[in-house]
Amino acid sequence: MKTTRDVIIRPIVSEKSYAGIERNSYTFLVDPRANKTEIKEAIQKIWNVRVTSVRTLHRKGKVKRRRWTLGKRPDQKRAIVTLAEGDSIEIFEAGA
Repeated sequence: MKTTRDVIIRPIVSEKSYAGIERNSYTFLVDPRANKTEIKEAIQKIWNVRVTSVRTLHRKGKVKRRRWTLGKRPDQKRAIVTLAEGDSIEIFEAGA
């Protein structure tokens, strides 16, 4: 059984994710094996908000050169979560 903290790894803090806050959508790095239902339930339980939709995407890790060899960044699964009108998550507002 996965706990809520196993499903949600951390919030994504970037210019693009901050642009989504005006549309009441937040971006999170999630466990690659988590499905949309588990993500929705975890967000609602951790932050006590109502989630209206969850969109997920897989990002392949970039291949980067490390001196003479090639290294690869890890693959990521991200979830873009849209909240109900009037709900917000404080973590993102603190830095803005």
